[in-house]
Amino acid sequence: MAKPNPKAELLQGTLDLLILKALQRGPIHGFGISLEIRQMSQDMLRVEQGSLYPALYRLEEQGWIAAEWGVSDNNRKARFYSLTPAGRRQLTIETANWEQVAAAINLVLKVT
Repeated sequence: MAKPNPKAELLQGTLDLLILKALQRGPIHGFGISLEIRQMSQDMLRVEQGSLYPALYRLEEQGWIAAEWGVSDNNRKARFYSLTPAGRRQLTIETANWEQVAAAINLVLKVT
């Protein structure tokens, strides 16, 4: 029997939730968001740039995050992302949706 891969691909639709959650504490640049998700998941989840930046642009277009240019810790120009009020509301919605899905999956897994 194969062992589950703890670093498996993110389920479709969860990346938005993770990004919104990472931004809950305040503005952060793209690479910092990736590091925050990795840290919050205790190194179980890794978001690659090829997935992260398209998601950030999509979230910005939806009005859930805002971006502005700033200077990073290593003195480089970077876009810093932050939650908008609509993004905070969406985080609440996405969290509730995820909790419902997780509860349903747990029910299925408990069936013998």
